[in-house]
Amino acid sequence: MIEVANLTHRYGERTALSNVTFEVAQGEIFGLLGPNGGGKSTLFRILSTMMAPSEGRAVIGGCDVVRDRAAVRRQVGVVFQTQSLDKALTVEENLRAQGHLHGLSGALLRERMEHAMTPLGLEDRRKDVVEKLSGGLRRRVEIAKALLHRPPVLLMDEASTGLDPAARRDLTRHIERLRDQEGVTILLTTHVLEEADRCNRLALLHQGQIVTEGSPQALCARIGGDVVVLEAEDAKALAGSIEQRFGLRASQVDGQVRVEIENGHRFIAEVVEAFPGAIQSVGLHKPTLEDVFVRETGAQIE
Repeated sequence: MIEVANLTHRYGERTALSNVTFEVAQGEIFGLLGPNGGGKSTLFRILSTMMAPSEGRAVIGGCDVVRDRAAVRRQVGVVFQTQSLDKALTVEENLRAQGHLHGLSGALLRERMEHAMTPLGLEDRRKDVVEKLSGGLRRRVEIAKALLHRPPVLLMDEASTGLDPAARRDLTRHIERLRDQEGVTILLTTHVLEEADRCNRLALLHQGQIVTEGSPQALCARIGGDVVVLEAEDAKALAGSIEQRFGLRASQVDGQVRVEIENGHRFIAEVVEAFPGAIQSVGLHKPTLEDVFVRETGAQIE
């Protein structure tokens, strides 16, 4: 449904995207995971036809995002990171205005509005002024607005920004319903690990490049075992000492030392005994997407 091939974009001398290539299948939730400034928003603007890439090609539903912009816009619904609703209007009025932009009116528009509002739990809020809605409800209205013309593809740019954890989980459930019941193909950008964990597949984007790709489960399985996190005054020296003493790979990130190992609890006892006084605190957990990102890039997501 979405094909991106060797997409590159430059702002002057700075390269924001470099040879980005991936595909998204129909009915899939595909996530672009990475820190702010990693190139996600640039890629999103290209896919939503807001800008043309310097090089490469992107196709959505068989339509080129540069040569067939009008056709692409009929194929996609877009939820931007910044709010696009008119706060002074009601939910219903916002949707009606959006429908008019797509040439909808009369009974057909009313039907589309009902179809968009009901699954998102907005039918009882139709007369509410947007300014009085919570952040989570506003996001639902944004999604309903994006789906009015029944696009097969939904693009979402950091859609959970500003939401509390409960509202974020609620939003994720609505996205999964769109995939499972409506067959909508969804591409979302995020730096939120919980959100990324619910995607069918992910591409990890760092400094404008895709460093790895796969399902969240498959990516975490590449690490295996446990992740031991150690804090020390001199993390660099501790990492070097661990590698020399135990023959293990020890990554140093933001003052922490990370070691991937089976039976991490046993290693903790050994490393604390081996370097008395050098370790200030220890942590142990199963591999997460953040650990995958650290392993692949040497940097943290947030």
